[in-house]
Amino acid sequence: MYKEERLPQNAKEGILFLLIISIISVNTIAPIIMGMQLGFSKENYIETLKVIPFMWVIVVLLVKLVAGPIVAKVMPKFVGKTDGFNARVLLNIFLNVTILSMLLTIIGNWVGTKHISLDPFQTFFYNWFRNFGIAFWIELLIAQPIARYAMKKLHANQAKKSSAVNI
Repeated sequence: MYKEERLPQNAKEGILFLLIISIISVNTIAPIIMGMQLGFSKENYIETLKVIPFMWVIVVLLVKLVAGPIVAKVMPKFVGKTDGFNARVLLNIFLNVTILSMLLTIIGNWVGTKHISLDPFQTFFYNWFRNFGIAFWIELLIAQPIARYAMKKLHANQAKKSSAVNI
């Protein structure tokens, strides 16, 4: 089967891919959402930085335990044999961001306020549409392309080393 050089080829590369995407995403999406919700200020940014490590762990767990398995089951229902790489990546991003943004609109509020309440449910649709839009475009234009570029470079370096050994 053809292996796509822009995607991880084994578990170790999968972890690196996930780390790149999650670190970029959490460090960009969370400050933007917090800024839009509470105002862009130095104080709000510093408060966001305090929450980011917890959010990063939550995001990684949600990707591996919730979004990943759901997307793996749903993708084959929508992807055809003739669909190209870009179509598959776009659908994958859309599905992952949809699931994660729905969950994190609630969980992120609880973590940020350090209080579990029904408040995130009362403003869910207003906040979720905003959060989805922010997360989708950051994933599509920043986090995913950087991670795929890193995989492409990693595989090119591996191929170069492999060909050097075979000479």
